[in-house]
Amino acid sequence: MIFAEPRLCDVSVGTGMLKNGDGHYRKTYRDLTGLYADAPAFDQILARQADEVAYEVTSYTPGAKTSDMIMGVTRMEPGRVGREYYLTRGHIHANGDRPEVYYTLAGRGIMQMESPDGEVRLIEMGPQQICYVPPFWIHRSVNIGTGDLVMFFSYPADSGQDYGIIERSGGMRVRIMEDGRGGWVAEDNPAWTNRSTEEVTAILKNAGAAV
Repeated sequence: MIFAEPRLCDVSVGTGMLKNGDGHYRKTYRDLTGLYADAPAFDQILARQADEVAYEVTSYTPGAKTSDMIMGVTRMEPGRVGREYYLTRGHIHANGDRPEVYYTLAGRGIMQMESPDGEVRLIEMGPQQICYVPPFWIHRSVNIGTGDLVMFFSYPADSGQDYGIIERSGGMRVRIMEDGRGGWVAEDNPAWTNRSTEEVTAILKNAGAAV
């Protein structure tokens, strides 16, 4: 039997990069069009920095099986669109019963989570704190700090991502906004609509979970 070779990857907290990996992608501000509530404020950002990097991910993928753990680092710029803090697109795993682990290396952020049937969980994270995202939770990262949010992550390699689940519901149920005192507050998203019983059932059935 041929066994997989171990892999050592270095992390640069200063640049927010995983070195010696094999994957790297960037999302520009233009790529995030339509995610924020304050469209005029976002248009002003686009006019200044449409093609600048809003966040980027470097990663290592050892294989494609459930037992192969993808690992990587994501780095997100600080800032707000109007009152709304910068965020990632967010997703649910295409194989919904796959979990994910996030470890904050630098900065302050929120792991924003939402169950398929609309339950909300918000976990504030700082350096050297770990968040376990259980199976079936939609999740995104929000940078509530004044510097880069740098996070290590790991998840099963066959998890996949479904980004459309957020768009189909008009966004996530709450938005993370500046509270006027330098902190944050979760405010209801009036554009949000709950998912149908059929969609929730399909997510569970696809993963072989009991309905």
